[in-house]
Amino acid sequence: MMRTRPLKVALLGCGVVGSEVTRIMTTQADDLAARIGAPIELAGIAVRRPNRVREGVPAELLTTDATALVKRGDLDVVVEVIGGIEPVRTLITTAFEHGASVVSANKALLAADGAGLHAKAVEHGVDLYYEAAVAGAIPLIRPLRESLAGDKVNRVLGIVNGTTNFILDKMESTGAGYSEALDEATALGYAEADPTADVEGFDAAAKAAILAGIAFHTRVTIEDVHREGITEVTAADIASARQMGCTVKLLAICERAADGRSVTARVHPAMIPLSHPLASVREAYNAVFVEAEAAGRLMFYGPGAGGAPTASAVLGDLVAACRNKLAATTGAGESAYTQLPVSPMGDVVTRYHISLDVADKPGVLAQVATVFAEHDVSIDTVRQQSRNQGSGDEAASEQAGGVRREGGEASLVVVTHRAPDAALSATVSSLRKLDTVRGVASIMRVEGE
Repeated sequence: MMRTRPLKVALLGCGVVGSEVTRIMTTQADDLAARIGAPIELAGIAVRRPNRVREGVPAELLTTDATALVKRGDLDVVVEVIGGIEPVRTLITTAFEHGASVVSANKALLAADGAGLHAKAVEHGVDLYYEAAVAGAIPLIRPLRESLAGDKVNRVLGIVNGTTNFILDKMESTGAGYSEALDEATALGYAEADPTADVEGFDAAAKAAILAGIAFHTRVTIEDVHREGITEVTAADIASARQMGCTVKLLAICERAADGRSVTARVHPAMIPLSHPLASVREAYNAVFVEAEAAGRLMFYGPGAGGAPTASAVLGDLVAACRNKLAATTGAGESAYTQLPVSPMGDVVTRYHISLDVADKPGVLAQVATVFAEHDVSIDTVRQQSRNQGSGDEAASEQAGGVRREGGEASLVVVTHRAPDAALSATVSSLRKLDTVRGVASIMRVEGE
């Protein structure tokens, strides 16, 4: 039997996502009630600009006093889609203190203080759900937290930012440079007027922190995540990746160390083989590849942003939180029992693709190879091209012995075997000091093999 008294829900924020949540709650009220076991009532919506036109949003529910709204005391669930750290953290903790569970899409806050929020929720016997904080509509957090709870996850590798994936995809498919691809992403609404959070990797780093914490049952904050953006990726990098049978993606990578005693979390552009499932993820889509001991390899794919996809994830959490309210129980809280340390980026074992501008004379390759050997980094392949000879004059590695003519410049592309990132970074620093190296044109990691 369905309970007749409705569960009261308040909404913090009514932008693109909030408006879509309101619309679905209204148009699908009967279906949601049937799934929950009780009707839900939208009790109030906190906004900054109440006079703004919001189609389908009841004006009488709007308020600018978010604090008073969450202090009402009769709310069952508060849905937060404002974003940012403060005043949202205070509003969420206030909602907990007044008996309301919280559904949030706030990746920045959760990556910065997820542990504190979980502790507050447990203290007051309420829920904290945040499926929408990572990868939009893609069911990812719940499978990691619940479906794989009995398994051991060793690696999470994914594309979790649609803006950067769109830009890199356009650079790959059209040959455009970074600036041109960014302009197109902005014109189509995929990039914000200030795209810094996306293109510099902050958005993806916050999501990586959340994913690592859940996957490895340990506390990881955004400060623990190594971060690099895509602003330095060039058309030449894309072309070089293509020659290797690879493509370039901005990846969030969370790994458990081989000995199981630590974890790492990082975000950076990387070359991945075209045969890897993530290589085919196009435009603004997201995809996450999970590797677990018993389940094996799993892939989650779908739209990672947008009003309707994000609202879908929010409403899924809302249904779960409301069901728990009816059952007088709470759902899964923070699982950080392992308390594994987060290792620095220097401990990560990876591969490098390094493009050097070198003097066009014999012996250069031998000098470069010596530097790699001094840092105990093994070279996999070398591709050498004399700029004086034109684009057709490419040769493989050791047999070249150095470029053919003196007086000009040549390009030297080195791909390494796996080595600690610290050793690879030290190698690059030493290469910069060689008189025969005119410049390090680009450095990119190679992943997914």
